[in-house]
Amino acid sequence: MLELLINPYIQTILKVIFLIFLVVLPSAALLTLMERKWSALIQDRRGPGRANIGKFTFLGIFHILADGMKLALKEDFYPAGTNRFLFTIAPYFGFFSAVTLFALLPITSPLGNFTFQIVDVNIGILMILAYMSFSIYGAVLAGWSTDNKYGMLGAVRASAQMISYEVFLGVSLLGLLVVYNSLRISDIVAGQNEYWFNGLIPKWGILTQPIGFLIFFTAILAEMKRAPFDAPEGESEIVAGFFIEYSGMRFALFFLAEYISLVGMAMLISTLFLGSYHFPWLLDAGFKLGSLPLVELPQWLVVFLRFITFGGKVLFCCWLIISIRWSLPRFKFDQIMKLGWNRLMPLGILNLIITILVTLLF
Repeated sequence: MLELLINPYIQTILKVIFLIFLVVLPSAALLTLMERKWSALIQDRRGPGRANIGKFTFLGIFHILADGMKLALKEDFYPAGTNRFLFTIAPYFGFFSAVTLFALLPITSPLGNFTFQIVDVNIGILMILAYMSFSIYGAVLAGWSTDNKYGMLGAVRASAQMISYEVFLGVSLLGLLVVYNSLRISDIVAGQNEYWFNGLIPKWGILTQPIGFLIFFTAILAEMKRAPFDAPEGESEIVAGFFIEYSGMRFALFFLAEYISLVGMAMLISTLFLGSYHFPWLLDAGFKLGSLPLVELPQWLVVFLRFITFGGKVLFCCWLIISIRWSLPRFKFDQIMKLGWNRLMPLGILNLIITILVTLLF
């Protein structure tokens, strides 16, 4: 049994099962309930609570099951004039893009020889950008294949917005790469476990690159097409956007991919800018604050505490993204483009120049 666990192929299978089926998919399902509950609180109403068994609603959790049953039983059809092949495969692009991102992100520190990261490649940042850009194909194919003018408008908006903001997203990461001098995710995570001022202040990405973080976070919202950047799905303008003709389980793939992407982007923000799984002053051997004596802890406890730390950071980022959606109005599409090219792009280049100068001087 022990020999099987040491096998790298078995380890990879276990990581995929644990991360995708025990962490990502349940988290995405629970986020649908979290968004409904939090939006109800913001709007001063009760929120979901009608799906029940007898008198028990269990805080509305049965709404997740009701959603699944509704989408599974809903009629699935091909509208007239639809390209059936492209119409069928389009939802899988976004779903694939959302799921594959998790393969590159560590969720806690290694336990012995077992790492909680599916793959760790030396071009990790480039692979993340490639996976994220892959979702645009699903939006474009979905809008174009339906032979619907509203779907086509949504696809055009989605492609213009996502391609534009990926440029700024990449520029915001360049400063981070200059600071940590690596494209490998594990190197960036390790660099955020270093400290300033004799071990008092951690070198997290949000502290070394505050402007880069603001640009990155804004670009992430646009990448996910979340409010206030949800022009590709603007109900008041183009009814429903690029997936207007979808129903049943094909629509469920778009719906689920959105929330999986939300979890993935929250994990990405935590990994690159919030210290990943690192808790301040929690080293591999235990707690150590500045020049104070080391408080030793067993390795398994350190790994567990770091996993809880990473989960807390991801949950906070999910809450923040959801709160922004229900707090800010939608931008007009021309405002979205102007914000990106006229504001974020020059700011990102300026941030990169300042980062390079500071790095060379200090």
